[in-house]
Amino acid sequence: MQFFLLLALILLSAVAYYLGRKRALTVAGGQIRNLHSLPSFYGSYTALWCGLPALAVLALWAALQPDILTNLVVADLPTELRDLPPDQLNLVVNNLKNLVSGHFVSSTTDPAMQAAAERYQNLRLIGNAALWVVALSIAMGGIAYAWRRIAPTLRARNSVESVVTIFLIASSTVAIFTTIGIILSVVFESLLFFRQVPVSEFLFGLQWSPQTALRADQIGSSGAFGAVPLFGGTLLISGIAMLVAVPIGLMSALYLSEYATPKFRAFAKPALEILAGIPTVVYGFFAALTVAPLIREIGTALGLHVASESALAAGLVMGIMIIPFVSSLSDDVINAVPQSMRDGSYALGATKSETITRVLLPAALPGIVGSILLAVSRAIGETMIVVMAAGLSANLTANPLEAVTTVTVQIVTLLTGDQEFDSPKTLAAFALGLVLFVVTLILNIIALRVVRKYREQYE
Repeated sequence: MQFFLLLALILLSAVAYYLGRKRALTVAGGQIRNLHSLPSFYGSYTALWCGLPALAVLALWAALQPDILTNLVVADLPTELRDLPPDQLNLVVNNLKNLVSGHFVSSTTDPAMQAAAERYQNLRLIGNAALWVVALSIAMGGIAYAWRRIAPTLRARNSVESVVTIFLIASSTVAIFTTIGIILSVVFESLLFFRQVPVSEFLFGLQWSPQTALRADQIGSSGAFGAVPLFGGTLLISGIAMLVAVPIGLMSALYLSEYATPKFRAFAKPALEILAGIPTVVYGFFAALTVAPLIREIGTALGLHVASESALAAGLVMGIMIIPFVSSLSDDVINAVPQSMRDGSYALGATKSETITRVLLPAALPGIVGSILLAVSRAIGETMIVVMAAGLSANLTANPLEAVTTVTVQIVTLLTGDQEFDSPKTLAAFALGLVLFVVTLILNIIALRVVRKYREQYE
């Protein structure tokens, strides 16, 4: 019902736009120069007065209606049901909602529950009908109000732009507060973890074994929470991935932007970007079933010991996966360099290769750094490929032929299972996330400094 009402409001807003625009032309005598704003702004002004108040009522109604209906129905339940403890009353309410929706009910339905379900349905029908009447009445009233206010001196453009500005500010505010909420939640849980595990042990410890006893009478380990092996494995796999992705991606971007014919570019760039759309689990299967055995066979032939799950296999496949992040963005940035800079270089006698290395790459460096940073973030945050190709062993090693694990894999591992939420094992996931956030922030700061330096030179 609410979805169809939303469609009706959208259609009514479109009608309001037409009426407002037509009204503006009428009061101006067909002369647009007599109006303060363009006719389209008067149409938007009328559509906003039609849609925004009605949509606000619709959103408020949708948020409050379920609780109001539930309270009304619970108030009419028999005393033996209404006076149940809160947890049992919640079960009764869930059974009631399941009965209304036609889903499975956890207990045998009695006449009282059946009567309550019928009352809930009747109240919901009445509420939906009232919502239609109220929302459409407000929308029509908004059209009438805006239609009467339209005059040549009405500053419609200012009003519409003010609404758009408020919407943009609200959107940015939501994003900011969401980020702040995420940071505070991670910091709060990390502080709880550091009350049980010293910060020095976490940041500089060389052993990672977060297994702890579930109960006081259970035999188990007290846990070792040294995160150095995790960050070492993350840097090792990400470094291998970037050694693959950055040269191949950057050279692909240079070829597509400077050397490839338009026909080949139109085919090659979309084909290259398909790599970004392949699910990571597919890359994981490819790494585990094809790349890892191949590396192991080559290593055996060379007399090297290669683990069945290795950082090299995960890094190579991860590098292939993030090639489009470097190539596509770098290609767009290189193409955005003004043609006049190329022409000036050629006019001074520079060759194509000299123009690329001395003009295009320095001018496009801020964007290229941004694409590499995005690729690094993607590599650090990858989980599935590491699980399937590199394993779960927290080994502190720089040998790419050994099995390692990463921070993100351990976060997933720590948050699964039946461990208590306030145990060090579970809280360690938030501490890992906090340190990973700080590392990513440092990378962003470094990238911004590089971008700012070269922007000062070329702008």
